[in-house]
Amino acid sequence: MAELDTSGGGKKGGKVRSKKQSTRVDLTAMVDLAFLLITFFMMTTTLSKPKAMDLAMPDKDKKEENTLDVAASRTMTILLGTNNQVMWYIGEPGKTPPSKDNFGKNGLRKTLIENKESVRNKTGKTMFVIIKPSDKSVYKNMVDVLDEMAITNIDSYGIVDISPVEIDLLKRDGLY
Repeated sequence: MAELDTSGGGKKGGKVRSKKQSTRVDLTAMVDLAFLLITFFMMTTTLSKPKAMDLAMPDKDKKEENTLDVAASRTMTILLGTNNQVMWYIGEPGKTPPSKDNFGKNGLRKTLIENKESVRNKTGKTMFVIIKPSDKSVYKNMVDVLDEMAITNIDSYGIVDISPVEIDLLKRDGLY
């Protein structure tokens, strides 16, 4: 690691002087350690990139009415209420009884998977989900529903304002 230079300097004889010893430290191990640390931190920062979901929102400036005609039989509406509870129904409000559910793999996820398969078997087309958060719901619930859409591979969904009829449904079951 370290060397000592004890050469006499090439002179013969003469006065006896104290020899100056030059010290030299070998830094090869330090360079290796530095490269290891650099590669470690580069790998950990590239492996732990934040994950974000792309969400396409309509343009706020345009006032055109864009409507999408989807059959009520292949439309599932999710209403977000208080206390991490959701209410959902298929079709139009008032024509089919709504069901209460919670978040998780045995709650909303299971419902989405079952309804997705049911709609595909009946119509041969994909299901369209309408997400309607209420004033009393929290942002975390909205993110959870969007995560469930990604987990269950449902690509056709929209986020819409809740109607007064649906607020009455939430109030009836104590979710508003």
